[in-house]
Formats: sequence, structure tokens, C-alpha cells
Amino acid sequence: MSSAIVQIPFDGRQIDIEYQWLRPERTERPLVVFLHEGLGSISMWRDFPRQFCEAGDFRGLVFSRYGYGRSTPRPHDEKWGVDFMHRQAREALPALFDALDIGPGRRHGRPWLLGHSDGGSIALIYGASFPDAVDGLAVLAPHIIVEDLSVRSIATTRETYLQTDLRSRLARHHQDVDSAFWGWNDIWLNPDFRQFDLRPLLADIRCPVLAVQGEDDEYGTMAQIEGIHRYATQTVLLKLARCGHSPHRDQADALTAETVAFINTHTSNIK
Repeated sequence: MSSAIVQIPFDGRQIDIEYQWLRPERTERPLVVFLHEGLGSISMWRDFPRQFCEAGDFRGLVFSRYGYGRSTPRPHDEKWGVDFMHRQAREALPALFDALDIGPGRRHGRPWLLGHSDGGSIALIYGASFPDAVDGLAVLAPHIIVEDLSVRSIATTRETYLQTDLRSRLARHHQDVDSAFWGWNDIWLNPDFRQFDLRPLLADIRCPVLAVQGEDDEYGTMAQIEGIHRYATQTVLLKLARCGHSPHRDQADALTAETVAFINTHTSNIK
């Protein structure tokens, strides 16, 4: 199924968002919205969303966030602030849901959010900010604080982008690869970003949460998901061996089995 474009208001203008429905005919089943990582897009997920939705008999929505994929690129002179994930969660995501008729009392109902890395953080912010608008969260390698390990790995990625073929490989997935890369990399390496801290928000999350971390994650430690559990005590933790920062690639089968079971146990959308 090919992607489509919808326009939404954001930052005082209209922007394009690339999106794709998966199995929309399964109207009685849960809707899972996939939120990609800091360098991700629809195509960067590869086949995982489709395979996940087929395994769980779910509907799915995959989209490229502002600045990524075929969505409107970030202007090169626009620098993202420490609150860029908060703005994605509190402004861009609600606008997208309004445009696609997603939410309580709407055609597509309340969604589950499945977010990876920065997308996991955005899912947590959305769940805390709009606790009645979401059925549950599954967050893969999310960030709730900035760790030294994260900054070192992101600095290494910067050098890799400048010195290897990483730029050309990423360019296959983004309309403007430099917009996508530098928007993410510059803010993560900005000393001010050390202020990023989701812990004060987490107690406001009321829905079920599955928090997943790989034991070999090069961008974050178990402190991330253990911190979620400390403040949102309903959280179930899934720690995966032989798994780096991308559980949906490194341990796709185990992740799918556990997450599908979690959603089916807690879903309110089955008729």
C-alpha cells in the first residue's frame, strides 16, 4: 500500500505529513500508531508495522513526522529546541489525529501508540498530556533523560554521517536528508538538551504501558525504562537479550509476540 499526504497546521503554517494506513478494514480491532525514531520515516520501519499488524490482527497507521520522509522538510535555518518532542506530541500529533479522524468518539477511536526511541518519548508525552485519548503505549528504547552514553553515541553518528556512506543510505528514506539528520543531531548534541527530562510527566500516564529496552542498546541504559516504571507504576518492563537500540529489527519475533499479547490483554477496542 502506497503512502498518502495530509496537510496539518503546525508552527503557524500548513505542513505535509506522509502517512499510510495498514489493514483499515479491520475496524473492530485496535488501531496501532507507529512513531519512528530520530532518523526514521515510513520506509525506515521496513516491513515491521505490516508484519506486526498481521500478527495481532490490528489496524495500523504509519507516518513520517515533520522533517522526515516525504513530510515537509525542516528549513535548514530552523533549529529545534529542547521542547521539540513535546511540540510533536502536543501540537503535531493531535493535529494529525484531527485530520485523520482518530480519537475518542471519532471514526477510528482511541489508538495505541507504538514508539521507537524519540518516537517512544513522544508517545510518553502524548500519553501524559492526553490521558483519556489513548488506549495504551508500547515504547521501544525510549528516552526520558539524557544519558552520557546517548550523547557519546550520537556524536559518533555525526562523524559517521560526515565520513561514510551513511548520508547516501539515509537519503533513500528522506526528501531532504540533511534536514532530517541535522535537526535531530544538532539538538541532541546541544548542551541545553541536558535539560530534557520526562520524569515529572510520567505519573500523569494512566493507560497500560509496555516499556522495552535491549540489553546491548548503544543509545541508552535500563535506567530509561526503569525510570518509567518508577513514576508510572502500571508499566510492564521487557528487557531483551542480544538486542541493541532497535528491538523491532534485532528481536522482532520476541518483541512482536510480547507486544501483541500485551495489547490484546489490555485492549478496550475488541467488540
